[in-house]
Amino acid sequence: MPDDVVAARAADEEESAFSHPPVDPDATAAYGDHPDQVIDFYAPRAAAGLEGPAPDASVPLIVVLHGGAWRAAYDRRHTTPFADFLARRGFAVANVEYRRGAATPGGPPVAGRWPDTFDDVAAALDALPSLVRQALPQADARRTVLTGHSAGGHLALWAASRHVLPADAPWRTGGPAPLRGVVALAPIADFEVAGKLDVCDGAVRQLLGGDEEFALRRPYADPALLLPTGIATTLVQGRTDLIVPQAVAEAYADEAAKAGEVVGLTLLEDVGHFPLIDPVADACAVVAEEIAQLAW
Repeated sequence: MPDDVVAARAADEEESAFSHPPVDPDATAAYGDHPDQVIDFYAPRAAAGLEGPAPDASVPLIVVLHGGAWRAAYDRRHTTPFADFLARRGFAVANVEYRRGAATPGGPPVAGRWPDTFDDVAAALDALPSLVRQALPQADARRTVLTGHSAGGHLALWAASRHVLPADAPWRTGGPAPLRGVVALAPIADFEVAGKLDVCDGAVRQLLGGDEEFALRRPYADPALLLPTGIATTLVQGRTDLIVPQAVAEAYADEAAKAGEVVGLTLLEDVGHFPLIDPVADACAVVAEEIAQLAW
């Protein structure tokens, strides 16, 4: 397919994904004192034409980590239609916010904050069991699936690998998280490959604090170096993704194989970056099915 056609379609896909109005949550809870340390909760309900779960039925919990290159301009609001989409398929959903990079005076937006972005994701996941019991009593935390898009896909993979972080990492846990699995959507999953491809204008190096800190901090942050996890993992990737090319997901899957772990990789033809979280796109239905296969 000609490059100009791919680029035009990618622009249309982005416009569609961002055209949906934000969907208000059923509840919001704080996991810290900062305004960005909050989680929105969506109760399971039925989509049009579908039967919803019984009021007293327990359902899987899907934890959503939004993308946006870890930059402040992109917050959880753009994934609220996706969270609602999952809730209308019978899942309980937690949509996590976290601190992101802010624009410097007179300069471009910065990707992420070190270590704040990682502090927040770890704190949110640690607080989630108690928060979800209050906000979504029908959620079965034993059937939790992490999902995230783009930079959020990175954070989902990272959160599932905390038990294999270096011993001196402040976020390290004593064992694997009690997850059914991870479904990472076009994730920034391998920092070396993403850096070579200049994904999101150098976002991975910004996330870790710059060039000098990159090598020092990468072992604490790069999912491709945190393998095997022992947790079922699936990557969903569009073949025509111009923002996070499929080579990044393939590199992670290759590293997992070298570590003795099988990672699922679902490649979608003629799909770019944003249809994976766009409720009106066929690719989003594929994502929901991948999540359901792990959750149920």
